[in-house]
Amino acid sequence: MTLAEIRRNLRSLGSSARAEVSQRYFKTGKGEYGEGDRFLGLDAATMHSLSKQYRETPLPVVGQLLHSPWHEERLVALLILVRQFAKGGDRDAILALYLANTDRINNWDLVDCSAPQIVGAHASSELLQKLARSKSVWERRIAIMATQHLIRENNFEPTLAIAGMLLDDQHDLIHKAVGWMLREVGKRDVAAEKRFLDAHAATMPRTMLRYAIERFPERERPSSTACAVRASTTWASRCAGCWPAVASRAATRSVAPSPAKN
Repeated sequence: MTLAEIRRNLRSLGSSARAEVSQRYFKTGKGEYGEGDRFLGLDAATMHSLSKQYRETPLPVVGQLLHSPWHEERLVALLILVRQFAKGGDRDAILALYLANTDRINNWDLVDCSAPQIVGAHASSELLQKLARSKSVWERRIAIMATQHLIRENNFEPTLAIAGMLLDDQHDLIHKAVGWMLREVGKRDVAAEKRFLDAHAATMPRTMLRYAIERFPERERPSSTACAVRASTTWASRCAGCWPAVASRAATRSVAPSPAKN
């Protein structure tokens, strides 16, 4: 199957109405994180089916598809790489292609559908830390999302280490991803997640905290998930019953609430 044939097939299956919705959903406006991205209007099921259909596509062709200006073509390229990686393809070559094109893996869905299966399954802790220190929000999200693969193997230390590196990150997409991965750790080892929160909940971004404790019973959550009240005494009084370690530290801090995030 040639690149031209793949592209022709994808474009024949698009929907202008769905493309318009996607433009808004993936924040493609000026100054937004997906600024300038373009959509054909394919649904997720169709793209997964296409990736299966084209799973034997040679890596150079997949690389060309990954450079498409169209979001769905890049997504299908990544799904092909995931399939090839899982089926015993040249994993070193797949990872190298992936890492050489992180500027094309430039929205959260592109990262989330591929980083755990490719980077998480093959990368070293040194690589994850390098990505976590990147100026690129997408590489930082790759770093934390890649650890989802390790969580599934009950290896939580990489997630906790990368989460610790990203505590002061300013981007909402990182707050959400870190909180999500902490929640995934908690599904398998709630004590490990609580130890991390004991150390960091009083000062971590509130979106990150909200995502992290989403599955906790209400009685175990800091009241209102501490969303607007990371300030010292308020936090201490609300957390004293269920998070004594957090409350103790919070009482000695003077941390102003951060502005609301969408």
